[in-house]
Amino acid sequence: MRTYRHVIAGDAAYVYVPEDVADLDVFRQWAIAADRTGPIALDTETTGLDIYSASYRLRTVQFGDSRAAWVIHWERGGEFRRAAAEVLRCARRFLIHNGPFDWLVLDRHAGIPLESLAPRTRDTKILATLVDPRQPQEGGLGTALKSVSAHYVDPSAPDTQGDLTAVFRSLGLTKATGWAGIPLDHPTYNLYAGLDVILTARVEPALTRELARLGVRDALVHYEHEIARICAHMQRTGMVLDVEYTRALDAQLADESTQHAERARRYGVENVNSTAQIAEALTGMGEALTERTDSGALKVDKAVLLALADLDPDWKRIGARTPNVLADAVVRSKRAGKWRKAYAETFLTEVDAAGRVHPMINALQARTGRMSIQRPALQTLPSSDQMIRRCLLADEGHVMVSIDFQAVEMRVLAALADVTRMKEAIRAGEDLHGFTARLVFGEHYTDKQRKLCKGVGFGKVYGGGAATIARQTGAPIADVQRAIAAYDRIYPEIKRASGRWQREARHTGMVHVSATGRRLPLDRDRTYAVVNYACQSAARDVLGQALLHMEEKGLLPYLRLPIHDEVLASAPTTDAAELVREIERCMTFSLYGVPIEAEGEMGLRSWGSLYGADF
Repeated sequence: MRTYRHVIAGDAAYVYVPEDVADLDVFRQWAIAADRTGPIALDTETTGLDIYSASYRLRTVQFGDSRAAWVIHWERGGEFRRAAAEVLRCARRFLIHNGPFDWLVLDRHAGIPLESLAPRTRDTKILATLVDPRQPQEGGLGTALKSVSAHYVDPSAPDTQGDLTAVFRSLGLTKATGWAGIPLDHPTYNLYAGLDVILTARVEPALTRELARLGVRDALVHYEHEIARICAHMQRTGMVLDVEYTRALDAQLADESTQHAERARRYGVENVNSTAQIAEALTGMGEALTERTDSGALKVDKAVLLALADLDPDWKRIGARTPNVLADAVVRSKRAGKWRKAYAETFLTEVDAAGRVHPMINALQARTGRMSIQRPALQTLPSSDQMIRRCLLADEGHVMVSIDFQAVEMRVLAALADVTRMKEAIRAGEDLHGFTARLVFGEHYTDKQRKLCKGVGFGKVYGGGAATIARQTGAPIADVQRAIAAYDRIYPEIKRASGRWQREARHTGMVHVSATGRRLPLDRDRTYAVVNYACQSAARDVLGQALLHMEEKGLLPYLRLPIHDEVLASAPTTDAAELVREIERCMTFSLYGVPIEAEGEMGLRSWGSLYGADF
């Protein structure tokens, strides 16, 4: 038995690494005793994040409590695997930091079903997020095990990943190759693998006490674990990849990136990623660049370039100006290069042996709790895209269906702020943005005026100011400012609610408590963002509740992705219409008297068919 000693918060802690059958018997006896008092902290070491790739390996499984950890070398096979699997199957309760990752690793590579492990897990990352969802750059503790442990357990808690990166370099490995290449017997690798479960065991009671002190309800903690489980199920299922199409798209995007970069060179930009070259060339063309970065350089980010190219965030023509050909070339070259790397290459690299890809669903990502899709970030695709979405298919004999909440952000705003006229319009089935435009501009409002009112409404929800709304809608800043003032006159409850929520937050440590009891910390210099946080958080929880309804109705096997306010599903062709109606019913309910409604759409086999693709 190899044994490592480490001091945590002044106490000695031990990491044990069994080397033979006798050592494994000692581990089994420890596990039986630890399970009686439980829960047991659990973690894994693997070769990376691409759980479903052909080369992926589960290397170790760690178990521990507040004083001792056991690092079981799963990679050795035989008795080592049997001992670890016995505890994984039989222990009553586990603590895991970032449970969904380990659930899926152990489901895929250890034969421990997600359905068995998830209900027995208390996820300390979920607990930390409910205490404070902010990352360090936002003024919070962060939710990584290192930062949480440093605050609640020991300020000198080791940064296991950071220290191991240095070890990787000493072995001639990189951060990308180190997890797979470091020798299984390396002392630092084993020590830090064990310390993570000891820290998890120690941080859980501290976080539990803090949640109780803050008044966070147990029901919210349980709810987040359920949503995490549902999203992990969707990630495990994955989506069929059209490999032939994706390979062709990869080549096409490479060509597009090169062609648009060549267009940019005609105007003096040799490197489309050089902000200095782009700014100099645009200025030389007579463009007045007014925004600057924190370092004082002229800003030529995506938002600035899209506006100069007369394109909105969904890459649709605005019609506010003559498009600048250089800005157009730069954004198109950069997009093609980014999409090739982020989507086509990622799909082809991570497709599993069954031809499926498994986008990583983070069920509790943003400060507001909104979900995100990573590897690749599918939620960042513009709503006009069919090209990337065309890569992903429904199952054989199925069609892709999408069920989308109807104007959920505005409905949530109307409900939370009790906006009388807005609620009346929603109940009457009005087009809310058209209704607003009629109140502001009269019966004969134009499409541009409706678009402006829509922009102002979303500005209220997402915290966009006049300049942002002007850039996205193409309307003059003066018109935007007048529209904002008119919006505040016809919907005064929104401004009053914002003021009330800001005053309440100042009395609660600059924290707004959401409709579901979620703590939403505010920045002192941006307290006006409270409307944005309240609406985004409530909209996310509306989606979460709908997912719970879907599982209750037995629909989880058909679900594929939660994307913003949309649910994507693979439906048997013969039953697709009924499945859409059933999901619509699950997504329809009342929020403070405001009807939350959804509408479904059936496509062909590809996700892209819902956006115009012909397959």
